[in-house]
Amino acid sequence: MKYPNKIKKLHHNKINYANRGMTLENDLNLTNSYYLENNIAIIYKKATPIQVVKINYDNKRHPLIKEAYFQTPSTTDYNGVYRGQYIDFEAKETKNKTSFPLTNIHKHQLNHIEKVIEHGGISFIIVRWTTLNKTYLLKGETLISYINNKKQKSIPLTFFKKEGYIIKENYQPRLDYLKIIDLIYRGGNNEKNNTLSKK
Repeated sequence: MKYPNKIKKLHHNKINYANRGMTLENDLNLTNSYYLENNIAIIYKKATPIQVVKINYDNKRHPLIKEAYFQTPSTTDYNGVYRGQYIDFEAKETKNKTSFPLTNIHKHQLNHIEKVIEHGGISFIIVRWTTLNKTYLLKGETLISYINNKKQKSIPLTFFKKEGYIIKENYQPRLDYLKIIDLIYRGGNNEKNNTLSKK
């Protein structure tokens, strides 16, 4: 923009490129690859089961699926094994600044989380607040208890700050959520105020 006396106003906006284009799924996939490569844990993103109906064979080397349907509702996003225990969790992102809408989690997913816990597995959700650039882990037990007792349509950010565990971003691994699993499932709840878990 031109101003009087040929003076141009310069804008020096500070831009943070650190997380540009990074989604929670990408971060978790990078983290899980790091865990696998370093023999820390075996955790994979679950494939969504589909029924293929129509395939285009015009290109014999790369057939193209033209029509397909979901066979069954998906459960949660990730599962695997860590230190001899089954791990199963759902990953969600929200642009909301004050609360996490429970419409983001389906009933069959909550039932699955309950079943995993009932059978002795570790289940939780990881929620990224994209506008705040904060990522929290919330135990499955805490999630289910909140839904059953509060009867609310969303979970406030304040609840995540109080009952959840913040996952700090690093270079490698990107989101070291297993450090929090060690804290809350192996270190005991008496360590809840550890600086790892709160911010």
